[in-house]
Amino acid sequence: MPFILAQVSTTPPPPHGIWYPTILGILVVVAALALFCGSIYVLLATNLGARLGFLLAYTGVAGFMVLLTLLWLTTASPLNTLKGTIPIWKVDAVGPNLNSKSLPAEVRNIAKDGHPMSTAQQQAVKAAADARLVTAQPVASIPLPPDENKFAQFPAVTDYMETTYRQVGGSNPRLLSWQFSHQPLYAVVGYCAVAADNLPFGLPPPTPTCDTVNPKSGFVVLGYVYGSLRIPPLVAFLSASILFGLGLLGLHWREKDERALEKAKATTESLETRTPEPVGS
Repeated sequence: MPFILAQVSTTPPPPHGIWYPTILGILVVVAALALFCGSIYVLLATNLGARLGFLLAYTGVAGFMVLLTLLWLTTASPLNTLKGTIPIWKVDAVGPNLNSKSLPAEVRNIAKDGHPMSTAQQQAVKAAADARLVTAQPVASIPLPPDENKFAQFPAVTDYMETTYRQVGGSNPRLLSWQFSHQPLYAVVGYCAVAADNLPFGLPPPTPTCDTVNPKSGFVVLGYVYGSLRIPPLVAFLSASILFGLGLLGLHWREKDERALEKAKATTESLETRTPEPVGS
């Protein structure tokens, strides 16, 4: 079987500093506004005048931003758009039992008040628990954070198995009922060390079971971080809507002034062309 060799690029990333990305990012934004928005303004200003051209160009850009931010708000775009943090499960504690007073009361009573998790929820919770139970190894020259292995218990994911999945808490707030916040949602995963198998090489591995010779078990307490995925695009949408409304208001005021000016001009012309009545008639 032939081997396929692939060349991996080892080009280091550009150094971060005052030039990149701060000054370079500002220059890119200024150049984009000058080229795209400025060119449209020049065309409008040469045909409609500087003030009316600015109002039309400004309102057009604001309207475009309203549509763009509305797409950011209502779709899950894969592009690098304006978005907040995604919801994730975060490991809060790992211990042999759930009797610690530092844990929330809902977690301590999860055996009575909690309920089992669905298969899809178990997969998400398992991924978060595995990432903290397994000892992380440094990669190349990238150092590990100080608390990366705070909850590490096993050298590999095959050394243990999850036994139970339960969750408690959570809510489904409704904006029409003036409910804007979620209740805390917790999950508890029970785990145990896997018994070592002494089967000869080549035989299929047995079904994992908990080790009864050297028992090692415990619980992983996870809290659900709801994140802020829709908040930044919502703020951008509201800001763009306000700017778009101000642009429309400016155009409306200008039209009212022009109508008032035309009405006053027509009244003046009618007074000037009116035939004066004879004196003494």
